[in-house]
Amino acid sequence: MKTRKATVAGRFYLGTKDELSIQLSQILRKEDESINRDLAQKQIIGAVVPHAGYMFSAYQAIHFFELLKASDEQFDTFFIVNPNHTGYGAEIALDENDFWETPLGKTEIDKDFYDFLDFSESASAHKFEHSGEVMLPLLQYSIEYDFKIVPITLSKQNPENARFIASEIFKANKFLNKKICLIASSDFSHFVHPDEGKRLDKFVIDEILNLNSDGVYKEVRDKDISVCGYGPIMTLIEYSKMVSDDPQTKILKIGHSGEVIPSDEVVDYVSILFYEN
Repeated sequence: MKTRKATVAGRFYLGTKDELSIQLSQILRKEDESINRDLAQKQIIGAVVPHAGYMFSAYQAIHFFELLKASDEQFDTFFIVNPNHTGYGAEIALDENDFWETPLGKTEIDKDFYDFLDFSESASAHKFEHSGEVMLPLLQYSIEYDFKIVPITLSKQNPENARFIASEIFKANKFLNKKICLIASSDFSHFVHPDEGKRLDKFVIDEILNLNSDGVYKEVRDKDISVCGYGPIMTLIEYSKMVSDDPQTKILKIGHSGEVIPSDEVVDYVSILFYEN
């Protein structure tokens, strides 16, 4: 059995079990009163979740993971769809490993899906990539039942690949009939003034809320908006329309790195819930 060891532990999040648990408990304590746990009663499809260092982006991310914790639903498998920042490996890549390990323990990859997904397997695409890995400790910290993951990293982000990934997941689960949740890993505008980031992000957020993946792509490309995971976001939009006749969205929290360390060049973070009406 092959295990992917944590690559960004000690950098994007604290590197020991005790340190990481304390870090997340402190973030949760700060956010607790503002988390809308009534949304946990919705039938969750997935969410857009930021993937920067926890000291910056977990204040937004934890809103979604607390909804998972409060939900009566128990998911068998979490698909983590994330951008490929490194450029290594296949264009759309599953991981070759059997487990992912973080300071909070090991989680098994759900290889049941591999026979039904027409994607390459590439350990190199995942080995040094942070944007999938940072989702796992948050899942492990928040969820008390057993679950598995299917990490998918994407280097060529366009509507065609987004629809292909969504369709493959949807068709695969027609056979397996598991309870699955799709996490689209993405930060929003990078290294811009907070006011400019807010202005630019709104173009993309509006298209997300309208479930318009082509609109997301057009805004990102035409206005050169540095949303790094627009491919995973488009994938979630397309998947939500496959599994629901009336998917809904809800912004959980918006913030930026300048709220932690004041700066005129910040990175923006947005958590958005997708659920069935």
